[in-house]
Amino acid sequence: MGVTWHRTAFVDDADATVSVRAKAFNYGLGCFGGIRAYWSEPQRQLFVFRLQDHVQRLVESARILGLESPHPAERIAEIVLELLRRNERCEDTYIRPLLYVDSDELSPTLTDVPVALSVFCLPLGRYFAHESIHCCVSSWRRVADNAIPARAKPTAAYLNSALARAEARRNGFDEAILLTDAGDVSEGSAEHLFLCRRGQLASPPSTADNLEGITRRSIIEIARAEPLGVDFVERRISRTELYVADEVFLCGTGAEVTPVSRIDHRRIGDGTVGRVTRAIAERVHAVTRGADERFRHWLAPVWQEARGAVASASTKA
Repeated sequence: MGVTWHRTAFVDDADATVSVRAKAFNYGLGCFGGIRAYWSEPQRQLFVFRLQDHVQRLVESARILGLESPHPAERIAEIVLELLRRNERCEDTYIRPLLYVDSDELSPTLTDVPVALSVFCLPLGRYFAHESIHCCVSSWRRVADNAIPARAKPTAAYLNSALARAEARRNGFDEAILLTDAGDVSEGSAEHLFLCRRGQLASPPSTADNLEGITRRSIIEIARAEPLGVDFVERRISRTELYVADEVFLCGTGAEVTPVSRIDHRRIGDGTVGRVTRAIAERVHAVTRGADERFRHWLAPVWQEARGAVASASTKA
């Protein structure tokens, strides 16, 4: 049995429940974040990656929806760290904070409603089963920011993601790539997209109906820094450019850096993990586990001192 923060206190996972009548359940009225914590075996420490950035984005996401968080970002960060301690996490872990309308009244309203915070965590290793994945361009278009604001990471918008991923899986692919209504590349169902072509790394801007990605922003900074020194540009990407790219990879809190070897049955590059993609993935792995001092400010240590032994995978209340 694990521990979850639910509304006002830490409770057993089984007690972190909402009513079947809840607005958040019936209408998807809320927003969420995805945060990773990485275990460093040499340092015997668990590091939360860019915690302050993630909780600040969560609070801002609520504001876009017209909701106010019951806690400031600093308090949510404290709850996340304490949650990991109470669950005795000494392994790679995913943390999910949610802000949602905590009302059982009928009608999908976002005004004059109570807002609650819940936070849970679970062990998480590789997001996809394979080192590199096969993708398709989805027939579903990415929902427009002026319809359901993607930069707010709203729970209701993930029906769009689920439809695209389900279509991809039914057709034998691992993941979907969505286009905007204008036909430009937006992102994966839950990941940002990068391509490398003619020595330059490129990614669609957040104005292409996608999330303001923290992992994406981190990868841009890591790629530009030494020893990689990769040239990067943020620009519009068309569907057909994916087919002639030298390398393509997806990234996100869950997906981390995931190479793409085929899109719409077309081989990307030579069909293997590209040199730039592999180099970026290796640097990200080092950064998230505290092995690069230049980016140490991105990491929030969970334990006040090095842990003497790795805790059991089962959590304790």
